[in-house]
Amino acid sequence: MEQESREDDAGNVREGDVRKGRAGADASLLLDLVLRHENVGEFLAALAAIAADRCSRPENRRECGITVIRHRRPPLSAASSLPARAMDELQNRHGDGPCLTALKAGRPLLIQDLGQDGRWPGYIPTALASGVGSILAVPLTPKNDAKAVLNVYSDRVHGFSSADVEAATAFAELASRPLALALIATGLREARDDLKEAMRSRTTIDMAIGAIMAQNGCSKDEAFKFLVSASNSRNVKLRDVAAGVVQAVSGEESPPANFDQ
Repeated sequence: MEQESREDDAGNVREGDVRKGRAGADASLLLDLVLRHENVGEFLAALAAIAADRCSRPENRRECGITVIRHRRPPLSAASSLPARAMDELQNRHGDGPCLTALKAGRPLLIQDLGQDGRWPGYIPTALASGVGSILAVPLTPKNDAKAVLNVYSDRVHGFSSADVEAATAFAELASRPLALALIATGLREARDDLKEAMRSRTTIDMAIGAIMAQNGCSKDEAFKFLVSASNSRNVKLRDVAAGVVQAVSGEESPPANFDQ
């Protein structure tokens, strides 16, 4: 008996080492994705494809989607297949569904038989018609102001075992830090782009004010009020009104800016 116990223990250790090795390889792979894809949409698509591979079995293929909700930014989503993407987008349009429920609750949600669940009446009929039998939703924790959820879709009823849930949860935990890095990099790029756009708008408005002052012999405040009045009366953005003035005077659609790079 002791010999059998030692052999069992040795077997468990070897299996644990295999799992740790796979997790280490996946962690390296996910960090490489962050470096490889500057576009967060491309990163999420690659992440969803890897998630689908890790959450599937040879006899039970599953598809995955990832939804990211950010503060004061449009939501982001990607999927390993077009049907999975359609399921994610359907939930986002309805503003409710199993995956968004898991996201709000901050804990995994397993629906083993979608047809027997009475929640989300706007979502379930379409999901069933698309061939979804069961859903596993696992929140990710990027540790910033964003929230994210990994959506795993099976075409089978009772398509997830306890081991499947454990594997998906472990992958979601592993993917959370690379996702956080990708979102931080994206936030910095978006902030840079917003600043560039703001400076470009300011340059255009200042040039338009100068042109109006020169043409009408008015003060800077009067020229600015003229632009604001034109913007309000036409229901056009102030920058677009200013760009029209600049184009009329100089023939240039937008002024050159030395901060473009």
